[in-house]
Amino acid sequence: MTENSRHLVVRKRTPALWWVTFSNPPINLIGPQMVAELQELLTELENDDLVAAVVFDSADPDYFLAHWDIAADPAEVDSLPLGPTGFHPWLDILVRLSRLPAVTISAIRGRARGAGSEFALATDIRFASREKAVLGQFELGTGAVPGGGPSSRLARLVGRGRSLEILLSANDFDGDLAERYGYVNRAVPDAEFGAFVEEFAVRISRFDVRAIEEVKQYVNAVTLPPDDEFPPQMAAFWKSVSRPETQDRAQQMFGLGLQQPGDTELNLGAALEDIVVPPAVGRDREKTQEGA
Repeated sequence: MTENSRHLVVRKRTPALWWVTFSNPPINLIGPQMVAELQELLTELENDDLVAAVVFDSADPDYFLAHWDIAADPAEVDSLPLGPTGFHPWLDILVRLSRLPAVTISAIRGRARGAGSEFALATDIRFASREKAVLGQFELGTGAVPGGGPSSRLARLVGRGRSLEILLSANDFDGDLAERYGYVNRAVPDAEFGAFVEEFAVRISRFDVRAIEEVKQYVNAVTLPPDDEFPPQMAAFWKSVSRPETQDRAQQMFGLGLQQPGDTELNLGAALEDIVVPPAVGRDREKTQEGA
């Protein structure tokens, strides 16, 4: 990473083990600068033949990655260079992350909602602090469709019913429930969490990188969603956030303290219940005829 990196702290513990810490106070929002830094990091990882394992954690004990910075100008992200996939920069990051030869591990202490959850889902392995981890896809509570592919990834991890529960409830899932559902691999008591992740990552980093890559390729072939599932979800996200009703809900949430340190962000699933629901709008029943 370059000296311009502001939101990622990268420590190359050994040539085989890298540790990446998110640090974007006050609540670790994902915005254009972090996206640019993640693009750079992924390029570096893709071109390093010695990396066996990468751990992602947070400098903030309350927030792994809070969610997307809703106040950010979308043009700033759209202006970033296209990655190898040719997808929207956020999708590009998630797809490349899931296909890295190295093992990627999310060490989740604090909240990982929305795009933060999407990032964790794109990593290979997710460990959660039993007492401090909170995961969720809150987008539907504001009228938006999740855009970073959780509909595809969650369904393959937790099954149809539980993925619909997570996505449609827009609620928070603590470490215990996330483990029970398969949202994370394991919930570990917080007092043991750091040592557990350390031991696991060090163990993996001592193995042969060629064998790790081959094992991942075989697992990826039967578990990863096809890349073409993701762009329609991002398109649905942008369409949904442009609706007046969604913008109204979002403005209400900002009025309640969204994206600021405090109770709203700490308890976002519950805070969604404070939204004054806009007048009902029916489904769009227009159908495009084939060949039209």
